[in-house]
Amino acid sequence: MSLRVAAAAPFVQRGTQSMRQNEFVVALSMDRDWFSPDQAKRLADVATEAGIVERDGETLVLTVDTADIEVPEEFVPDEDVLAERSPFERILDAVVAGGRPKHEAVGAINACQQSLGLTIEAAALVYARREGVDIEDVLPAVREAVRNPDS
Repeated sequence: MSLRVAAAAPFVQRGTQSMRQNEFVVALSMDRDWFSPDQAKRLADVATEAGIVERDGETLVLTVDTADIEVPEEFVPDEDVLAERSPFERILDAVVAGGRPKHEAVGAINACQQSLGLTIEAAALVYARREGVDIEDVLPAVREAVRNPDS
């Protein structure tokens, strides 16, 4: 998952689980030349929303161990990592990261949606729970999507 690798790269590079946001921005914009400073700040927001990092004031804390992240030398993230992802996409990413093939997960989620008459977000949530995938960080976004399906 390139969002996870892109967001974790500054932490891996420095061998730390936490850093100030300005250090994160410098690492991505100046050291690696992957993003502009504004884009690097946006990546911090997207990574926070995705549960990859948590904020503690001005400090960003990586939620996974840096030893579990490999940043290939030739890796360069696409700008699409800066886009907000829907609750469905976030759940699907978690399911795939948990080892399920994407096409099988999408098929099972669609079947669940049709058989239970749920929104796609709610069906993805049901599927992830059945599969034992931790999606607690996505629950608020799913609730909002179910309450306001047109927004």
